[in-house]
Amino acid sequence: MNRTGEKEYYFTLQNLTVGYDGTPLIRDITVSLKKGEILTLVGPNGGGKSTILKSIAGQLSVLGGCVTLDGADMAGMKRRIRAQKMALLLTRGFHGGHMSCRDVVAMGRYPYTGHFGTLTPKDRDIIEETMKMASVDGIGSMDFHRISDGQRQRVLLARAFCQQPEILILDEPTSYLDIRYKLEFITALENMRKKTDVTVIMSLHELGLARYVSDKVLCVEGEHIRYQGRAEEILTDETIRNLFGMDAGQYEKAKQIGLIDQRI
Repeated sequence: MNRTGEKEYYFTLQNLTVGYDGTPLIRDITVSLKKGEILTLVGPNGGGKSTILKSIAGQLSVLGGCVTLDGADMAGMKRRIRAQKMALLLTRGFHGGHMSCRDVVAMGRYPYTGHFGTLTPKDRDIIEETMKMASVDGIGSMDFHRISDGQRQRVLLARAFCQQPEILILDEPTSYLDIRYKLEFITALENMRKKTDVTVIMSLHELGLARYVSDKVLCVEGEHIRYQGRAEEILTDETIRNLFGMDAGQYEKAKQIGLIDQRI
């Protein structure tokens, strides 16, 4: 705790520069999050949201600055420790073959099971508890590839939470789901976050959803972060128009036909 009694920042990006093959794409990203907060990245396609997420997750080398968790630079963490502290859910990045849904969720325990992957009674209890939290306990024995897209996303969410991570990275987790499954996924995410106090960093296309679920928003455009701050302060008519390069007529039409939430 600091002198005012508030929680210290738990996760930070400090002057982070990200890109590919040594070429910077976005520079000087600085963000601070308290434990349990949700940060959402929004912006045009190809603007660099996935690049930032992959760099945070260690899938891309950071070109400058650092990522810290509870005061420790994550670049210096051993792979197994990093896997215990951070979980990923990437869009359409897992097919599952003929595995059952329970087997897919159980993969979240691999960072803890050692070389032989043997599950202990404690591991199995965590698997069952996490499946209940994600409301997928009723489909545990079903083949993963035979369930709906919405169910798959909640199974993968359960797998991620099964790692008992401190940071959860989600790349457009609702982008191809219908309205019902978007709601079920976000409801499951909110419930699991409240129970575990995990810090969430994700990208979303749905601006109304981002405004509803996020504590902070990072607006990514081109080579820089155009806006950042509290969701209700950042996701306004003016910032959305500027971020997506729309004139007043285009913006109003987008609202009229439901492409942008009327409440923004």
